[in-house]
Amino acid sequence: MGSDCANRIDQWQELGFEERLKTADRELELAAKTGYNSIRIVLEFIVWKEEHDGFMNRLEEYIKTADKHGISCMIVFGNDCMLPKTEGWKPQKLGVQSYDWGYHGGRKFSQHGTFDVPGYHLLDEPELAEEHYKWVAEIVTKYKDDSRIIMWDVFNEPGNSHRGNMSFPHIKRFFEIIREINPIQPLTSAIWSNTKHIDELPEIEKFALDNSDIVSFHNYFSYIDNIETIKELKKLGRPIINTEWLARCLHNNVAELFPLFYLEKIGCYNWGFVAGKYQTYEPWNSMWDVYEKNPKVNYDFTKWFHDLYRPNFHPYDPKEIEIIKKFCDLADKEN
Repeated sequence: MGSDCANRIDQWQELGFEERLKTADRELELAAKTGYNSIRIVLEFIVWKEEHDGFMNRLEEYIKTADKHGISCMIVFGNDCMLPKTEGWKPQKLGVQSYDWGYHGGRKFSQHGTFDVPGYHLLDEPELAEEHYKWVAEIVTKYKDDSRIIMWDVFNEPGNSHRGNMSFPHIKRFFEIIREINPIQPLTSAIWSNTKHIDELPEIEKFALDNSDIVSFHNYFSYIDNIETIKELKKLGRPIINTEWLARCLHNNVAELFPLFYLEKIGCYNWGFVAGKYQTYEPWNSMWDVYEKNPKVNYDFTKWFHDLYRPNFHPYDPKEIEIIKKFCDLADKEN
């Protein structure tokens, strides 16, 4: 998502898309210069539903722009990181997207906060679930033989936001639909909650793991935690990829993890790139709640959380970019 997007509606809707595509073009060029050759993009169902033809055209423009810079796309469909339908919840609407400064994700009330009730998903509405299935089928059918798409990330963090198995019928149906279409690209859905102990995964994550051609995982914790995760996942004998990492406040950093992923031959997609309206350099809102209860918690709030570059395209930390370039160059030479 470009730095001038407040959210994914902003990224995909018609309003302002031409300017945001120019931003994406500049930032994708920067990504290529950094050494990256692939990006992970999360689609937005509501834009497809309300601006169908335009959305399909804009998706193609985005993929074309990435390809111009030698960058492939991993496309994400489902997503269980959702807000609860409680006080503060508002339905998604196209148009000008508001945002709050000083909060991860650009919203004071967000899925990154502290709550103990399940997040709400449009998939919870039966008639909209059927439309989601059509959305997945149409996009996969269009791009099933397209080498610009490197992988289908079927469902992001299934079971998150206290949803448990609420999305189980839908992740199952998403996988079935894509398998029936039989694309050339592999399928995946990342485990995220207990990556070091796959025998103890919740049912919905176990399903995701069992049905993934490439094992993917999210890990925002320490170097040691990632080593233990990789050791566990290697037992499966399948290729491994990390599709979310980089959380400096939690001691999840470039200097330790990028060389580790290189040595283990694990591709990786860090969250965030250029700091902007989405403000993922801020810590998760819930971390402040934890800190207020326990000021001795081992968080380092002196550092950015995600993101690699400042709005002016200067690195947050030039040494990080040197490391990324070095190991990307080594990997390219080996391939």
